[in-house]
Amino acid sequence: MADLATEAAVDPANWTCPAPLRDQPVVVMGHGGGGALSAELIEQVFAPAYGNPTLAALTDSAVLDLGGARLAFSTDSYVVRPLFFPGGSLGDLAVNGTVNDLAMSGARPAYLSTAFVLEEGVEIDVVSRIAHAIGAAAEAAGVTVATGDTKVVESGHGDGVYVTTAGVGLVPDGVDIRPQRARPGDAVLVSGPIGLHGVAIMSVREGLEFGVEIASDTAPLAGLVAAMLAVTQDIHVLRDPTRGGLGASLNEIARASGTGVRLRERAIPVPDEVANACGFLGLDPLYVANEGRLVAFVPPEHAEAVLAAMRAHPQGAGAARIGECVAEHPGMVVVATGLGGTRVVDLPLGEQLPRIC
Repeated sequence: MADLATEAAVDPANWTCPAPLRDQPVVVMGHGGGGALSAELIEQVFAPAYGNPTLAALTDSAVLDLGGARLAFSTDSYVVRPLFFPGGSLGDLAVNGTVNDLAMSGARPAYLSTAFVLEEGVEIDVVSRIAHAIGAAAEAAGVTVATGDTKVVESGHGDGVYVTTAGVGLVPDGVDIRPQRARPGDAVLVSGPIGLHGVAIMSVREGLEFGVEIASDTAPLAGLVAAMLAVTQDIHVLRDPTRGGLGASLNEIARASGTGVRLRERAIPVPDEVANACGFLGLDPLYVANEGRLVAFVPPEHAEAVLAAMRAHPQGAGAARIGECVAEHPGMVVVATGLGGTRVVDLPLGEQLPRIC
C-alpha cells in the first residue's frame, strides 16, 4: 500500500525524458516528422513570423478568394531517401503529395511548379529519371507543370536531389472542407489500407525482407474526392495522413475542432504485411506514413453513400468506416481494442521513420 501511495504522489511535472522537447535550442529530425515537434515549430516560430488569418487555419492547402474565384494553394518539399522505391520515386511523391494537399480542400488541382535542389556530383541520369517521373505523375493526375527552378549546392552540402512543388486548384462553390468543421456524430472513413508507404521506404532503406515486396501507395486522390463530392458537398473534413500517419492526422482534426474521435481497432484496414513488419520492429501502424490515402469526416446521414462511392473508385476500393467523431474527450483520439479495452492514440512527438516523403 505504501508503494501505491508513493506512486500516486509522483508529480509528472518532475519527470524527465531524453527525447527532444520544445525548449530544444537546435533543429532535430523530429521537427520534420509531422508530430508534436512539427506543430510546436510552426506555432512558435513560423506562425508568429508570418501571422495572418489565412495561415492561421493551418490546413493542408490555403483557400483564397482571388478575382471572384476560390483557389486552393499549397506547397511541399520532398526529401525522401532513397530516391526510388517499390511503387514510386521522389518524382511521384512530389506530384501526388501536392495534388493531394489541394484535393483535401475539395479543389480540382490544375497547375504545379517544381523547384530542384541538386547536389554537385549527382548523376544527370538520376535527375532525368526523377523529372520524367514528375511528368508522368502530373499527366496521370491531370495537372500541368507550368514553371520551375533549379539550384545546385556543393558536394557534401545536400543529399542528391530535393524537390519542392507548389500547386493551385479551383474549389467548387458550396464546398467548405476544413478540420474545424468536424462535428460529433460524423462518421470517420479511411480510403484504404494504411501504412504501406512508410513500410515500403523502410524495407528498402534498411535492407529488410518481409517475405513479400511491399509497395508504396503513392497516388493522386483528386478523382476520389470528386467522386465523394458528387454524392454530397457537405463533407466536413478531408486529410491525407502522410507524416505521422493516421494517428497524427486524427489528433490534428480533434484539436482543431474541439471534438473527440473514437476508433474501432478491428475496423482499421492494416495489411498483414504492414502489421507483421510493425510488430517485428515495434512500430504502431497508426503512426506509419501513407501517400495515397485519405481520412474523411462525413455527416452520418451521408456516410454510407459516400463510402459506397469511395469503394467504387480505384483509389478507394479498400475504404472502410473506422469510427466516429464524439463530444466526449475533446481534442483526444481513442481506439477500442479487439480485446475490449480502450487506449489513447496520442499525437506522436516526431516521426517513427524520418525522411519518408
